[in-house]
Amino acid sequence: MPLRPIDLAREHGLSTQAVRNYEEAGVLPPADRSAHGYRRYGERHAAALRAFLALLPGHGHPTATAIMRAANAGDLPEALRLIDGSHALLAEDRRTLDAVRTALDHLPPEPDAPGQPPAAATRIGPLAHRLGLRPATLRAWERAGLVTPSRDARTGYRVYPPAQVRELLLAEQLRRGGHSLARTADLLHRLRTAGSPEAVRPTLTAWQDRLTTRGRALLTGAAALHAYLGSPP
Repeated sequence: MPLRPIDLAREHGLSTQAVRNYEEAGVLPPADRSAHGYRRYGERHAAALRAFLALLPGHGHPTATAIMRAANAGDLPEALRLIDGSHALLAEDRRTLDAVRTALDHLPPEPDAPGQPPAAATRIGPLAHRLGLRPATLRAWERAGLVTPSRDARTGYRVYPPAQVRELLLAEQLRRGGHSLARTADLLHRLRTAGSPEAVRPTLTAWQDRLTTRGRALLTGAAALHAYLGSPP
């Protein structure tokens, strides 16, 4: 039995124009036309729309659209490549979260914390030695925005207060985990905004929840796409 645009739209609370737009974008396969030029959809179109809407939460609009275009063009390898890309991004975010947790667990006590002796600022040479890096690497990190050290008023040498030393210890953990300077700088910014490593842990819990939600959304989208691919032409 032919379906009208309004039939597909009502199932998902969409407008008929949205359904037509999805067809024009390649999300839906081309509709048949009646003798009077009206669109006539079928169950395969309904399955395509369900698949696209299920793909959206996990992949986002551009990637979900590209997946459906590839599927409708019969290019299953391209559709699967795009899906793999979204899973790879999720896996990378999981690795980043794990690296942050590990780094926080191995940070030394906060400077001037109760029971801790006052900590002094550190120059670039001893700090680079402690991190197992070259001073040139720390200067590159400075240019990338990870930290901005102070300058000794007498000598002009770079000096790193205890809070920055802790941040660079965290950065070194993240960089060893393969994370980019841009991602590392972003995570350090989050840490500064939170105020302390312990204050950032609720943020990590919320981050974990978002990753779990994305993972389940990717599964839901894959199931809907699988159902669409198996629907009769």
